[in-house]
Amino acid sequence: MPGFSNTRRLDIEWGHCDPAGIVFNPRFFEFFDWSTALLVEAALAMPKLAMIDAYGLVGIPLVDTRASFATPCRFGDSVEIVSTVVEVKRTSFAVRHRLLKGETLSVEGHEVRVWAGRDAAHPERLKGKAIPDDVRARLMPAET
Repeated sequence: MPGFSNTRRLDIEWGHCDPAGIVFNPRFFEFFDWSTALLVEAALAMPKLAMIDAYGLVGIPLVDTRASFATPCRFGDSVEIVSTVVEVKRTSFAVRHRLLKGETLSVEGHEVRVWAGRDAAHPERLKGKAIPDDVRARLMPAET
């Protein structure tokens, strides 16, 4: 069963594109990064800075990503990005992003993020922390 989902609209701007007016592929990872931040903010009903303070986090760094490109996106396109939590583990969670032009799937992306804080033994390093139960419940609600 999929977990929490968030949808946002995005208008493709010239700055997202290569000289031919097609979105430069690395930009999709930027779109997905931003979409994950909005997904977590919506799931927890708090902005990222409040989340960092509330849970003693450094952030939710990316540790794995990939994408499949089906159709190009061009300058002037209006797209929707549907981001859905697909798995929650002890210290990490996975998100699937579906970028749609109308009903057409243009790009599908996947990310794995770590719930990260400072390593007590080495404060200059990050370390995965157990995802709190209340966060887990919001990201991946139990079936009813």
